[in-house]
Amino acid sequence: MGILFWQFFFYSLCGFFLEVAFARLSHNPKQDRKCHLLLPVCPVYGVGALGILILPQAIRRSPLLLFFAGAAVCTLAEWSLSLFYEYAAGTVFWDYRALPFNLKGRVCLLFSLFWGLLALPLTYFLAPLVSQWAAAIPAAVTIPAALFYLGDAATSLFLLRRGGTESLRWYARLKPFAAR
Repeated sequence: MGILFWQFFFYSLCGFFLEVAFARLSHNPKQDRKCHLLLPVCPVYGVGALGILILPQAIRRSPLLLFFAGAAVCTLAEWSLSLFYEYAAGTVFWDYRALPFNLKGRVCLLFSLFWGLLALPLTYFLAPLVSQWAAAIPAAVTIPAALFYLGDAATSLFLLRRGGTESLRWYARLKPFAAR
């Protein structure tokens, strides 16, 4: 179970960095992309990555099948988490209504294709390394880290319900560290 936690956490962290890089490259006015109060994570990436990693071997061995299955699994994860954030947290972290071939702004064809592309390096290059790294972390570290993550997630959910995504930007009040 510890390996799954660390995989989830690592891919959620990577997702945060991907989101920030994408926002900066696309000159998006919303530059920070955190979904938690303290931790710089985007859980949709962790859920999507774990969804890809549990696909049957026959699918993961074929790059073409992996592309389509990865796109489908991650699009389902994105749709599900979009609903979760909207109904449980009362907020919307992404909205694709401005893009063609979207479904209620929650998912769109373009990002589904990106998910499919990301499934390939994830499965063939990154996952074996991350699995080895995660397996080496002792339970004495994993349990407190998982509890901290869950505490941050619960606090974040509470704050999102009360004040939207701005409630997670506590660091914006610290002028030298504020995201520009």
